[in-house]
Formats: sequence, structure tokens, C-alpha cells
Amino acid sequence: MNLDFNAVPTPSYIVDERLLIKNLDLLKSVSDRTGCHVLLAQKAFSMYSTYPLIGKYLSGTTASSLFEAKLGKEEMGKETHIFAPAYQEHEIDEIISICDHIVFNSFSQWKKYKNKVVASGKSVSCGIRVNPEYSEIETDIYNPCFENSRLGVTLANFKEDELEGIEGLHFHTMCEQNSDVLERTIKVLDEKFGKYMSKMKWINFGGGHHITRPDYDIETLIKSIMFIKNKYNVEVYIEPGEAVALNTGYLVSKVLDIINNGMELAILDTSAACHMPDVLEMPYRPHIIDSANPGEYEYTYRLGGPTCLAGDVIGDYSFKQPLKPGDNLVFCDMGHYTMVKNNTFNGINLPSIALFNEEEGIKIIKKFGYEDFKNRLS
Repeated sequence: MNLDFNAVPTPSYIVDERLLIKNLDLLKSVSDRTGCHVLLAQKAFSMYSTYPLIGKYLSGTTASSLFEAKLGKEEMGKETHIFAPAYQEHEIDEIISICDHIVFNSFSQWKKYKNKVVASGKSVSCGIRVNPEYSEIETDIYNPCFENSRLGVTLANFKEDELEGIEGLHFHTMCEQNSDVLERTIKVLDEKFGKYMSKMKWINFGGGHHITRPDYDIETLIKSIMFIKNKYNVEVYIEPGEAVALNTGYLVSKVLDIINNGMELAILDTSAACHMPDVLEMPYRPHIIDSANPGEYEYTYRLGGPTCLAGDVIGDYSFKQPLKPGDNLVFCDMGHYTMVKNNTFNGINLPSIALFNEEEGIKIIKKFGYEDFKNRLS
């Protein structure tokens, strides 16, 4: 069965379950070959209607907040991990009751909540996030190791005398990168924190591993995991988010109007600012099916959203045929960092969420409306 993009209302996100399973199979193969625990990082993908499927392949979820932790616990029900730069006092008891692993960003946070963890009587494994002060991410907003970063404990601030009760170390230094970067990072981590890793039960490699990208070097990832496992006799965790949903999702949009101001401008019912904010934040240029770079095909358009934000521009694209109001455009790789980051600026409605598989075809999972917008306000 083929995916019919015209069978959904616009705008709509569609996740293709066949492509999701392809990614999950690859991720599970890493787990099978190494014994490492692979967790879904929900900050990138929180389409919880797919969690029962994902749970058949992965070890569980990791969270960056109480709400994410609750979602992972309720909807997947497997291992539940959490890291946050700081925890709020009114949430920590519930976090302890939900989570299997809690990673603290500082020794002061660990010291503040240590007694609560012990008093809970629950078997919670606690860790400290470290900052190896090494990263190859060039954009500071995504670099956890840039100068004066608030994320993780540097070697100079590491407190060996406060490790009692700490069972693991966590690092996260990557973003959309290949395993050669991990290999070089592991070398730095080993040199700086090796004497502390030898005291641990587990090491968490964090996220940013682009494992399901076609050119990703799986063998170097395997080698890096096994190096740490064998040298320090620890369990290893990795937390891919984007890699779970990479190239599995689409965003179907409709052309509302065509105008001209020095070039042809197409206004869509889909907004970069509201529906795919990483287009503006990252920035990046999503591919559109049957399109090319400006000038490659005969008809070039600048695509913009329906909001009043002047910069709500998706980019310039060319097409073989002229666009007209009512045409559908399909943006690719719209599964990750879309649903989790979208918003209702200007009162623009959120895209519907749909799932496709060969047995059931397209199934609309959720539609949004005025009440969703209103209920976020007061």
C-alpha cells in the first residue's frame, strides 16, 4: 500500500511506521551486539501512540522533565531515566517515584536530594553528568561543552569525596554526528574521568548519535561501546532521539496564495515558526518532494507561513510546474523536533498527527482546534 499524502487534512504530520521499524531494527541490532541499553530521548520524539511499538525494540525512555518522565512511564512502561540541569523541590518526590535512573547536573543538586532518594526506599540508581570540555559541535546553542556551559561537571569541579551513592556518569557532547566524533570524545573522557569510571556501575553516552543516517559508521559505535564496557566493567546506555525518528515523518502542507514582490512568493498553511521551528533556529532547509534548489527547475518560489512574523520563511524552492492555490507540498524528515517544539503563535492551529502502516493505511491519531489554543492561555 502506498502512502497517499492527499488523504490527510492540511497541515498534518504523518509518521510512516515502516520507516520507524527500519530505524528501530537498526538500533536494536546495536543493543543485541553490545548489550548496551538504548533509550528513546523524548525531547526529540514524543509521539506516544508509537511507544508500544518502540518498546518492543528499545530498553525504555529518557526524559528532561517530570512531564516527559511521566509520559515515558505511562505510555512505554519500561526503563525510565531523567536528567535536568536542576530539579524543582515540589517535583523531586514524584521524579523519584517514577524514575529508575536520575542524573544530577551538579554535586550540590546531588547533595540536596540524596537523602530523599535514600529515604524513598526505592531502588533508584543515581548519576552525575560530566562535561569533558570536548565537543565538535560548531553551533553554540547546541553545544553542551561551549565556554561557560551550565551542563555537566568539569574535571576541575569534580568532587571525588562526594561520590558515595553515585553509581553512574553521564555525558552528552554530540548533535547529529557520526561515531568518529564519539570515538574521539571517548578518548578525552577516558583520559579525564577514567579513574572515576572505574568506580561506577554504568556510563551513559547521552544522545546526538545519528545512528540511523545512511552514512553512519555502526562499527565505530560498537567499538566505542565495547571499549568502555570491557575496560571498566560497566553497563552502557545511549540515548538517541532524532535517530529513532530520522527520515520517518512528513509534514503535508497546502498552498494558500501566490503573490509577487520581486519574486514569486507562495503562502502556505504551514508555518516555520509554529510547525517546524528548527527551520529558523537551527537553521536548516527541509526537502520537499518533487522540488529542487532555487533555479534548478523552471519555477522558483519563496515559501512562507501564514503568521504575521516577517521572518516566517521556510526557504526558496524550485518546481517543474507552477504552484497554484490548493496544491499540496510534502516536507520530508518531519518526525523529530517538530511535534515536540511546535506552538500556537498567532493562534495558528497545530497540524493533525497521523500514522501510516500497510495494514491500516493512514490513521489520524489526533486533531487540534480552538480549545487547544485557548487552554494554553488564561
